[in-house]
Amino acid sequence: MNYLEQIDLERLPKHIAVIMDGNGRWAQQRQMERVFGHKNGVQSVRETVEASAELGIEYLTLFAFSTENWSRPQFEVDALMSLLVETIEAEMPTMQKNNIRVLSIGDLQRIPEAARLKLQKCIADTANNTRLAVVLALSYSARWEICDAARRIAEDVTKGQINIQNIDNEVFSQYLTTHNIPDPDLLIRTSGELRLSNFLLWQLAYTELFFTDVKWPDFRKQDYYQAIVEFQKRERRFGK
Repeated sequence: MNYLEQIDLERLPKHIAVIMDGNGRWAQQRQMERVFGHKNGVQSVRETVEASAELGIEYLTLFAFSTENWSRPQFEVDALMSLLVETIEAEMPTMQKNNIRVLSIGDLQRIPEAARLKLQKCIADTANNTRLAVVLALSYSARWEICDAARRIAEDVTKGQINIQNIDNEVFSQYLTTHNIPDPDLLIRTSGELRLSNFLLWQLAYTELFFTDVKWPDFRKQDYYQAIVEFQKRERRFGK
């Protein structure tokens, strides 16, 4: 089935978020180390970014590394950080050529310096690009983000910069790492798991959810198009 032909280009989601799950299990099914799955997942990232740019999606957020992932075996963490640097360097020319901007959310101070510097340079070099914003969620968890926002709000209340009576949803959202990014319209999770895994819990309040059994290294443009087609079949009421 050609899902691309079914997409209504007048009703595209503005922001799509993706939990890229299943790399480890995909590798283990092939009697390979989990890192093999992460490396093969790079092509899925490439296709998803390309499809987003071609369609006209404005924001694409990829859950690349959670705060909980720091507890994985050190060799896997090291390999993921190396893969991050390699991928950023390899994809930069394509990002620039296709007018794609890179952003990042998460506790970036925990990222090793070499990877953090490469990421910061990529963000700076693509800052003026306007076609698509690719948001990398690195060392990110929603509970960390919400606690961090609450802590900084408390500090500003103590300093007299905020009246506690004025704190509402809009004010709170300004203290989140996504304060300059619209909430996702659609969340895609691969590999058949039916949970949010501490990802964008505040921002996903009225997001449409799409789950697929396809593991991330096998995720291709047709799978992405299918999720958008399913999104367009739904009626969004935002609690009304």
